[in-house]
Amino acid sequence: MDRTFQVDLRGVVDLLSHHLYASPRVYVRELLQNAVDAITARRALDPAAPARVRIDPPDVTGDGTLRVSDTGIGLTEEQVHQFLATIGRSSKRDDFGFARHDFLGQFGIGLLSCFLVADEIRVLTRAEGSPTVLWRGFADGRYSVAPAGEDRLHVGTTVTLVPRRDADQWLLRRTVTELATLYGSLLPVTVEVGDVQVTGDGLPWRAGGDNRRERLVAHCREVFGFTPFDVVDLTVAEAGLTGVAFVLPTPANPAARAGHRVYLKRMLLAEGAEGVLPEWAFFARCVFDAGELRPTASREALYEDQLLESTRETLGDQLRGWLVRLATRDPRRLAEFLEIHHLGVKALAVHDDEMLRLVERWWPMETNTGRMTLADFRAQHGLVRYTVQVDEFRQIGAVAAAQGMPVVNAGYVYDAQLIERLPLIEPGALIERVEPSDLTTHFDALEPGLELARRPFVARAQRAMDRLGCEVVLRAFDPAGMPAMYLVNRSAAFAAELRATRERVDEVWADVLDALARTDDEDRPQLVLNHRNPLVRRVSELADEDLVRLAVEGLYGQALLLGHHPLRPADAALLNSSFLGLLNKAVAHED
Repeated sequence: MDRTFQVDLRGVVDLLSHHLYASPRVYVRELLQNAVDAITARRALDPAAPARVRIDPPDVTGDGTLRVSDTGIGLTEEQVHQFLATIGRSSKRDDFGFARHDFLGQFGIGLLSCFLVADEIRVLTRAEGSPTVLWRGFADGRYSVAPAGEDRLHVGTTVTLVPRRDADQWLLRRTVTELATLYGSLLPVTVEVGDVQVTGDGLPWRAGGDNRRERLVAHCREVFGFTPFDVVDLTVAEAGLTGVAFVLPTPANPAARAGHRVYLKRMLLAEGAEGVLPEWAFFARCVFDAGELRPTASREALYEDQLLESTRETLGDQLRGWLVRLATRDPRRLAEFLEIHHLGVKALAVHDDEMLRLVERWWPMETNTGRMTLADFRAQHGLVRYTVQVDEFRQIGAVAAAQGMPVVNAGYVYDAQLIERLPLIEPGALIERVEPSDLTTHFDALEPGLELARRPFVARAQRAMDRLGCEVVLRAFDPAGMPAMYLVNRSAAFAAELRATRERVDEVWADVLDALARTDDEDRPQLVLNHRNPLVRRVSELADEDLVRLAVEGLYGQALLLGHHPLRPADAALLNSSFLGLLNKAVAHED
């Protein structure tokens, strides 16, 4: 046997009015929304019908209530029973024979928001050719419908709110004026609070004139509080969207969620709507009005659907087109933009060929021969050698330059990915990923006779470095003023991290790490001693093994510091002991 759900009306009213909406201030928006929809319905039948909404706060009514009157279509007694007493039943759902998307409200719950500030709601309404009807609703779920004792003179509706004791401040003239201006200043009807009109001249971005840009810049300052770097017009026909994007004049945090000002059918939906633009476009803030996008039930965000996704992609295309035009018409201006917002453009270039070409041509990257664009680097050197970590570039940059080996620092966000995508758009582009250990292949080996003579020294030096897991190599390279370099590739760094982690975990995990660890000599960091350096040559001729050990340890410590490598406790202790040991050798005396 089927049964009917039992609904606690008081509980439903409390749930919707106190938990659906983020703030009591939305009651003004919902009242304006219902009034504008009623006017829209009437003007569809009579285009010459008046379009006016008047809000009278308590200091005007004189009885402590707030009244909102409109010149809309009004309701008959049957429609009052049908629409005002049924939660979720919207009078806009084709009941008047109009397309639902022509209206602002579509959920049939907007009037409930008034219970955030009122204990009682009175709706005095009159439809064409019908008597005036009075509907009274109470916060505890009761309502009544009866013929009005006094007829309205004109077709339309008046909503009266009897405030709750703790909500008087929300009905004050100043508060109501601010909220009516915030939500309704762009509405295509006349909205007045008392005798003050709060609606303006329409959508700012739809106006023309010679000073259009200046007015939009002023609008950006008013809405977002900054003077934009540039203003980009936006339009998406299928979403009924028109508006502008304001480009931020300062760097933005890519991780921060950008908030945009969104209107639906010229009623403010949200001051900080998210997900309007693609994630890479964090450098822009939008203001737009859309007629076809769907709001959520609380009308405080956009409903995520296929149309919104398509709109987001189209807006991204328009911002990308602005960048391409900027590169063609004003390269200097583009360079200024990239200096501020290169992260956003590079994030887009990771997936977009057109933006990758723009970045290659216009964004200067750090190299060991000076800052230059990838296009200029390829033109000068052909092969694009690059490091994927900033620390690696610091280790080898100067020395690689001295060997005639130009290198790009691709350790910054997205740079390595962009370089690796170059061959996809430029089939002739040559790229090579460089590790510090690769640098030794560009160093000169010693002559065979000299190398043979220095083998005892290398063996003594290796014995000094074995306990640190470091391989000693003797080579000749420029600049001669650099005595030693400490080079470590990624596999060696990974092995070192495994060893350090193994010391901190239990036996089970230590066995797992042992299985992952690699102990090949090719994975050991290298201490490369420069035979062109006079000090290294003198050390290599020493016969005192203890002195050789102290000298090599000192060179090892200096190489760590010059290469910006992190110092382990063992490294710090070695630096200290080698320094004191060399001092002791230098000032040796008889007791």
